[in-house]
Amino acid sequence: MADDMTSPNIDAAAETAAPSAIPQDELNRITDALIASFKTVFDPEIPVDIYELGLIYKVDIDDDRKVDIEMTLTAPGCPVAGDMPGWVETAARTVEGVTDVEVQLTFDPPWDPSRMSDEARLALNML
Repeated sequence: MADDMTSPNIDAAAETAAPSAIPQDELNRITDALIASFKTVFDPEIPVDIYELGLIYKVDIDDDRKVDIEMTLTAPGCPVAGDMPGWVETAARTVEGVTDVEVQLTFDPPWDPSRMSDEARLALNML
């Protein structure tokens, strides 16, 4: 696995990952573009993007530039539970260089407000 991202702070490279066949500058570009793509997806009930909400738990980019995303929702009963993983997949597929995308939904660990970035807290008047 070339890259491992953990929201709200996605690391440019996983400390435990094997060296990538992807040049570091390209890996950084893909990582930055993925973050930007995640920021275009919003939970319809909360006026904050899913990245800043901390809904993206993990992103792996393999040497073939396939992106595996592990994400959650703010609640298991979220009305867009069936749709949001598709929105995230569509957003990630827009990133130049990405060859394939797979999104896995998880509720372990469950999301809680402590996963939100300061930007999200400010937008929701929670600071």
